[in-house]
Amino acid sequence: MAENKRTKTTEGRRERKRRQTRERIEQAAMALFLEHGFDATTIEDITEAADVSKRSFFDYFPSKEEVVFAWQDSFADRLMAAVAARPAEESSVTAVEAAITAAVIDSIDESGLALHELIHRTPALKARDQLKYAKLEQKLTEALLLRKGNDPEEQSRMRMLAAIIIGATRVGGELWQQRPPGASLQDFARETFAELWKMLAEFGDEAKSRS
Repeated sequence: MAENKRTKTTEGRRERKRRQTRERIEQAAMALFLEHGFDATTIEDITEAADVSKRSFFDYFPSKEEVVFAWQDSFADRLMAAVAARPAEESSVTAVEAAITAAVIDSIDESGLALHELIHRTPALKARDQLKYAKLEQKLTEALLLRKGNDPEEQSRMRMLAAIIIGATRVGGELWQQRPPGASLQDFARETFAELWKMLAEFGDEAKSRS
């Protein structure tokens, strides 16, 4: 029993150390990227700033790009958690609008905005950035289906809803780049969703009246 207890404690300590090392690499890399630019920063620069070996770096990240997108990968999990936290009696539309708005607002702080700007002005990162939307769509579909008890009859509807929402999020992200100084992200999200639902209703009316 004592041996098992020691093993669990050791495993917990090991995992904590790995997490701390990963975070140190991320923080060092992001500081260098934002100060000197992505292309000008080498892996050697990062390992020196984080006080880790090059081998240790590759234990956590296969490339510089993956350091940048580690934040985006964790956003998908936060979005799923936000959907799961919504009241069960809410409609899927209400739940997903509230969840994605909350997840975006919680994730965009000063460093998050700086990261977004870095990606936007770095061609190599901007191309890779588009892949995040496929992951988000998949994760959002899974989260919405869980709210429906994984009902097979709801699968197509939830996939379609997730595709619409992530598509709107993608367009919204591009429009956010053109925002006036001091714009409120919460107001922007609310207006974006209001415009989305209005357009979908209009498209529905057009579809019904087509000859």
